[in-house]
Amino acid sequence: MKRMLTPPLLLALLAGCQAAPPSEAHAAPEEAPDAATTVAVAEAAQPAATAAAATAAAANFQAWLASFRREARAEGIAEATLARALDGLRYRPRVIELDRSQPEFVRPIWQYLDSAVSATRVSTGRARLAEHRETAREMERRYGVPAEVIVAIWGIESNYGGNFGDFSTLEALATLAYEGRRSDFARSELLAALRILEAGDISPERMIGSWAGAMGHTQFIPSSFEAYAVDGDGDGRRDIWGSIPDVMASTAHYLERAGWQSGAPWGVEVRLPEGFDYARTELAHRLSSAEWAAQGVRTLDGAPLPDFASASVIVPAGADGPAFLVGPNFRAILRYNNATSYALAVGALSDEIAGREGVVQAWPRAQQPLSRTQVREMQRLLNARGFEVGAPDGIMGPNTRRGLRDFQDAIGVTPDGFATLTLLERLRR
Repeated sequence: MKRMLTPPLLLALLAGCQAAPPSEAHAAPEEAPDAATTVAVAEAAQPAATAAAATAAAANFQAWLASFRREARAEGIAEATLARALDGLRYRPRVIELDRSQPEFVRPIWQYLDSAVSATRVSTGRARLAEHRETAREMERRYGVPAEVIVAIWGIESNYGGNFGDFSTLEALATLAYEGRRSDFARSELLAALRILEAGDISPERMIGSWAGAMGHTQFIPSSFEAYAVDGDGDGRRDIWGSIPDVMASTAHYLERAGWQSGAPWGVEVRLPEGFDYARTELAHRLSSAEWAAQGVRTLDGAPLPDFASASVIVPAGADGPAFLVGPNFRAILRYNNATSYALAVGALSDEIAGREGVVQAWPRAQQPLSRTQVREMQRLLNARGFEVGAPDGIMGPNTRRGLRDFQDAIGVTPDGFATLTLLERLRR
């Protein structure tokens, strides 16, 4: 993996973009029994055939683990570290189940924001900022990232530490490296986790997080921890599980390295002019604020647009929903988690924590979102009509939006590239 910016939530690669933090409360992992005992307990409620398959998988996992241990030793991991980390390590069938599952229905962005930027999330964020104000302001001075942005990421990633997962990172990554869809990636992350243990930042039993290997309050994967975690409290260790100064310093350092520009906002809600060309509403299309203003883009209150040298206009719910002008700091948040909904949630939550106004324009809540199966159908139908969008995959990417805009233009509706059931029904005719 490149030693450049690595999204701490590579859940996006392993699991698809995770719409919300896991709901289970953080708890210490259980004592690790042997593989046979683990499977007998974990699979007791499953059919006999499934339990037998899991037993066989666990036995094969132990053989794989012995081979991996030799490889890790050859790559310089000390025997004492290997013993502490790998002795008694368990195969976790639940990790594979989660890795292979993909939700059929994806929440529309307004439902995601309702949860991510709820009144409770805002009030708790303000309380956490007040509680740790001195630390947050120190990290703001050190890295240039506003305190409210640091706290917003903390809130969205783990609900301020309330639910950052209860999987052993070592067990989760070992299971994924053995049998997951991205085994090479998981193996490299498992080696990174061993190096973290060897450096003495954390003990194996405290290295816990999500099923996909993201760890601690702000969900760093091990390679991101190696590259960007910071000792914020000066105790000689980088502890993103128990030290809030370390959590805040590491998060701010990551965003600084992602290109955060001190003193600039993440973006601003805007109003678009009549007849606006929605083909320009892609993050890859960038103009200066002055150029956008010349095209009629305005803030809601008539104030000047933020002074961005390179900015994009986005309409995540199409022409009937809010529009935003987003700059380099929005792109920095995307480097943390490459999902527009996530970056908007961080921006909106940080604004409300700081006492600024959140999203004002209404979302098109009456619109019925498409399932992944319906998006695949839409893609097949667009291809069949000559609006080439590539292989149907159920994901609304730039190519699909471009093809959909072309279809909308052909039938005389606003070509905003926003997929709706109404458009799918038109394509079916």
